[in-house]
Amino acid sequence: MKTKAAVLWELKGEWEVEEVELDPPARNEVLVKLTASGLCHSDEHLRTGDMPIQLPAIGGHEGAGVIAGVGPGVTEVSEGDPVVLSFLPSCGRCSYCVRGMTNLCDLGFALLLGPQLDGTYRFHARGEDASQMCLLGTFSEYTVVPVQSVVKVDRDIPLELAALVGCGVTTGVGSAMRTAGTKAGDTVVVLGVGGIGINAIQGARIAGARHIVAVDPVSFKRRQAIEFGATHAFASTDEAWNTVSAITRGQLADACIITTGVAEGASLQPALGLVGKRGRVVVTALGRPDEMQATMNLFELTLWEKQVLGSLYGSSNAQHDIPRLLELYTLGMLKLDELVTREYTLEQINDGYEDMRAGRNIRGLIRY
Repeated sequence: MKTKAAVLWELKGEWEVEEVELDPPARNEVLVKLTASGLCHSDEHLRTGDMPIQLPAIGGHEGAGVIAGVGPGVTEVSEGDPVVLSFLPSCGRCSYCVRGMTNLCDLGFALLLGPQLDGTYRFHARGEDASQMCLLGTFSEYTVVPVQSVVKVDRDIPLELAALVGCGVTTGVGSAMRTAGTKAGDTVVVLGVGGIGINAIQGARIAGARHIVAVDPVSFKRRQAIEFGATHAFASTDEAWNTVSAITRGQLADACIITTGVAEGASLQPALGLVGKRGRVVVTALGRPDEMQATMNLFELTLWEKQVLGSLYGSSNAQHDIPRLLELYTLGMLKLDELVTREYTLEQINDGYEDMRAGRNIRGLIRY
């Protein structure tokens, strides 16, 4: 079949919206008609080359829609089922899945290789095979994905909002609740208030954090942070430190979550300086693949038993956490409507990313 998609043809290039060919689903795959796709910073990493993938590539990994067809062997979902796409598939059988670490499933090896799990391609553009971001490619009206990448959700959930739970919401909330282990009464600092950071703030709020301190140089984002549950907001870590020390009576924060656009090695020490004894620094932001140096005070790390933790998908379990987060939305505990700063058509995708780079959006959303 033919479908309209946004294709990246070269590094530093623009997304080009064009008609492409899409093969039917193979064994254990499904065809999804997309309702919406979030404009996540990780797809910007494809454009800049910070996240390598074979080009040309169909971008997009934060989406939701309706099952439009199933391949052989699929029994988990049927045509017409509403689903959220998880950018990390989980097989349920590998060593990591059976230990509850589904975000680290062995199927993750294929995320940035280009083809599907069987080594073949579903998208074809201008006669060439086209990769799919995280096996998904949600910058397309239709896509074919592994059944391990879909999570069935209730029919009364607005799919244009459920799309956001495919990546940004789950990653941010999980970074605070799962990786950082935020408990009632904790003090949490969030560095970077974008699509992930704003949800780390929500996660800390839902977990019962006493103080939530947001740090971002953009005044619009600091205002948004307060709306989503932050108790304080500052433009820099230097500005934040005195307040963090004062409100904790000198003990400093229990956790600092780094959700900046790109993780920088130089950011670790300021984050470590904001947490106290056994404080946890959670690195959710993605670093460049060639970044090999980080600055940390090892004396301080050992003496006060501080911890540095990586966080992929917020250490979340998609099949459990996506429906649970949507339940929190229906109960009024999780904000989703307010996350969407602007909506775009697929043809406006480059405008959406320009708004993101300029700090004008918390989350842009493509509606199909």
